[in-house]
Amino acid sequence: MTAPTIEKIRPQAGYQLLALSSGADIVIGGAAAGVGKTFCLLLDPLKHITQVEGFGGVVFRRTTTQVKNEGGLWDTSMNLYSKIPNARPRESSLEWLFELDSNRVNKIRFAHLEHEKNVLHWQGSQIPFIGFDELTHFTEKMFFYLLSRNRSVCGIRPYVRATCNPDPESWVYNLIEWWIGDDGFPIPGRNGTIRYFTKNGSNYIWGNSIAEVYEKAAFFLNDILKESDLKKEHFIKSITFVSGSVYHNRKLLEKDPSYIGNLLAQDEQTQTQLLKGNWKFVPSDLDIYKYEDFLGVFNNTYQTRTADRYITADIALEGSSKFVVGYWEGKSLEDLAIIDKSKGNEIIDTIIEMAQKYKVQNRNIAYDSDGIGGFIDGFIIGSTPFHGGAAVIPVKDPLSGRIIKEDYLNLKTQLYYRSGYAVSKGQYRITAEVANRMYDDKMTVRQRFMYERKAIKKDRADTDGKKRIIPKEQMKVTLNNQSPDLMDMLMMRELFELKPKYDLGAY
Repeated sequence: MTAPTIEKIRPQAGYQLLALSSGADIVIGGAAAGVGKTFCLLLDPLKHITQVEGFGGVVFRRTTTQVKNEGGLWDTSMNLYSKIPNARPRESSLEWLFELDSNRVNKIRFAHLEHEKNVLHWQGSQIPFIGFDELTHFTEKMFFYLLSRNRSVCGIRPYVRATCNPDPESWVYNLIEWWIGDDGFPIPGRNGTIRYFTKNGSNYIWGNSIAEVYEKAAFFLNDILKESDLKKEHFIKSITFVSGSVYHNRKLLEKDPSYIGNLLAQDEQTQTQLLKGNWKFVPSDLDIYKYEDFLGVFNNTYQTRTADRYITADIALEGSSKFVVGYWEGKSLEDLAIIDKSKGNEIIDTIIEMAQKYKVQNRNIAYDSDGIGGFIDGFIIGSTPFHGGAAVIPVKDPLSGRIIKEDYLNLKTQLYYRSGYAVSKGQYRITAEVANRMYDDKMTVRQRFMYERKAIKKDRADTDGKKRIIPKEQMKVTLNNQSPDLMDMLMMRELFELKPKYDLGAY
């Protein structure tokens, strides 16, 4: 009789071994792409799931689509968990059952948290193991609410494991900043080092030991300890950050040696983040929207008159994967519709519904009329078409008071430069509710804005001395053959600053 084949599953040296061996309550793996973070995340609960009764876990992604994507969480779990004796998948409910015996079963479930209100579905839950795949896609509120559900009575101390790619704009960066050097690269001597923290409202209190954190936090913890009859360590979490290199993932490089070539094909900033694991952004003098300035749009409280309501829609055909329709109160982006290109028939309905919902007059609706957008005017009478190649709009010179034509190549260039200036003055705002939505299955709206922002750059002036921006084809090189649809939608808002204004009153 032939002996059964035994396949050993073990972490690779480097990132995977360091992350899996950590005893911290929270481990955040923020390494470069390709180090095997998702595999490591799913491997972690196997330490207990087949042996400890009552142990179980939930692994979250922002959307169900992300869970089911080819090569994503579910596919990775099929490759890994199918090797475990007495493990059974239930694809309909996106969970795995691990039978300890005929009467005892542990579970690992895959779930989504598309909206912040979805966290309430887990109210009262008790989850020993919680995993977050791509933590930067989740909001800080989502993370810390689920942390309150990280409880256990099975004898295993509850713990959280999370993965992410470097994202300098995210709340996660603020959480792991101690582990990152001034150059943006993880500090080697701190990789995997455990620290401790607690939170007082939105403020973090840090220390190198439970005692140090308690000493700093005693002013509010003492009353809680007296009321709860618990110990201080119940309110202080241990946390670490683990980084690593794709070169540690020998298995990947053996199967797909061209993977590094794919990363090298990205623009310089993406390459620095995904291949080299850098958590800082390198600014460029050619940026229309400066990095620090654009970060401000997600935090600004400034608003122009909210009675001024507008809709801008980017529905251009070339290079676009999405149609986007934004609703503005003053210069605050309050709502956003994201429509797959294959559903172009929904565009007019979406614009009309948004206009009716927010009482936006037709004359305050602007749309990109190049390409497919040209058909809108016949359906939304009086709306404002935008032609990127049109002549610049004359403006009043603030010094002389005369009407002048600014030295821009065309209207699109004029609006982008003026928009970049307005952002630098803190005049724009994107609400948290809009920023935290998913743009697609890879980025939040916030991340997509920051990604597109870097493609909008100044071009050299020609012999005529006119200011220019780089052509669309060059932008698409930066954006992996996609167009800056969100930035075009934002840029069009400046059109109404150059056109006559109408007092809409308060509705």
